[in-house]
Parts: sequence; C-alpha cells; structure tokens
Amino acid sequence: MIAAVAAAQPCAAEGVQPSAGAKGTQAEVQIGLCAPADRIVQALDLRPRGAPITVWQFDDDALTLLQHGLRIRLRVAADGSSELALKVADQDCAHLDRRRVPQGEGKCEYDVYGASTAGAVSLTRILSARSTSELLAGRLAPAQALSQSQARYLRQVVRVWPLPHEIKALGPMQVRRYRTKDHLYDVDLSRLPDDERYAEISRKVPLAGAARAMGVLEGDLVRAGVAMCADQSSPAADKLRNLIR
Repeated sequence: MIAAVAAAQPCAAEGVQPSAGAKGTQAEVQIGLCAPADRIVQALDLRPRGAPITVWQFDDDALTLLQHGLRIRLRVAADGSSELALKVADQDCAHLDRRRVPQGEGKCEYDVYGASTAGAVSLTRILSARSTSELLAGRLAPAQALSQSQARYLRQVVRVWPLPHEIKALGPMQVRRYRTKDHLYDVDLSRLPDDERYAEISRKVPLAGAARAMGVLEGDLVRAGVAMCADQSSPAADKLRNLIR
C-alpha cells in the first residue's frame, strides 16, 4: 500500500472509540491477475455485475495526493451521475473517531494485498449529472465538489488542505465488474486510454479471517489456471503513473 505521511494518522481525541473489534471489522482480500481478460472470464465462469462504468482519478503532475496516501476517484454511471470518493490509506480503523466518518457517508476497512494489510478510510459523495459534467470540464474544482465530511477529513485528520492547485482529471478508465457464479468473488477488469489492462479479484471477509480467505482464493485461482501477478502491491499507483504520462 502507498504509505501515508505521519500526519495522516488519526490522533487521539475526545470521541475516539474503538470499532467493534477484529470480529466486526471488514477486510477486502485482493489479488492482481496477469492473464488475458477473456481467459479470466472463461476460467472463472464470470457473470457481468451491472453496466460498465467510466472512472476518473484526480491528482497533479507530481502525483502529490498519491504521495500523501490519498486518492480522489470519480465513478460515472450511464446516466451521467457519479460517485466521488476520497480514499485515505494507512488509517487505524480500530481507533477511528466516528465523527470523522459519518454513517452512510463512508467506512474504514482493511485492504489486503499479498502480505500487506492496511486500514483505509473511504468517504463518498453522490454528484448529479450536471455537477459531474462541470467537474470533468474543469468548471468545478475538485475541492468544491467534495462533501463537508471529505473536506473536513483532509483538513483535520490528513492535514492536506488546500488541495494542489494543479489537480486535474486523469483518465478515463473503462471498468467492467464481474462476479463468480458462486457469488464469492468480484472481478474488476479495467482498461486505460492507452489500452493498458488491469484485472483484480477480491472478496470481503471479516478481518480475523483474511489470511485464511487469501489462502482459499489463491487455491481457487491455481485450480482454475488463472495466473496471479508477481507484484501483488496495490495497482492504484501504477494506474496513476500510467495516466499521467
């Protein structure tokens, strides 16, 4: 995972309460796949899950947000509306100030890639088709499009505010999500503007069972004959570097 700066760690404060503990904490076990898309779909007997979506990332040419463990992502639906997400890496879900992540606006769960397990906060906001269009056209600044909760998290927890002036939309990426027949796994197939392809399989499980779930997933992929990538770090940084070229 991309390491956030030390300031990104939530500090102890009044209102900080432990989560329900490992038993109630969720983790997303994820493995990057290095096989042709059609081979993955056939071997895993995948079913499309929803319509394809268009995804944009936001950062400047120096990838300043990424260096601070931050991602701002826009997922655009077929009707033009979108979901604007702020994701903050390396957060302590067990001691999160619940006021920072209001119910219904976000979550804190663990991302598991290979031997790496790290907490991440996600805060989301739904944008209308008009606001989405204004944001992508550059007439609405990313900082203006953020929700109060997203902006507050950047100011008070991560302490990255204001956002870089040169932040811009990077993309688009075309993403198609599939699900296995047994509904255990989701598979995202992404295509970048230069036709670079990424594939990732994932499953959400309780944190306490993440190691076992990872072993089961690896075994399922071996039996299906689907190659796992040698580099099992998060592909987010690689995608952004590709988009900025």
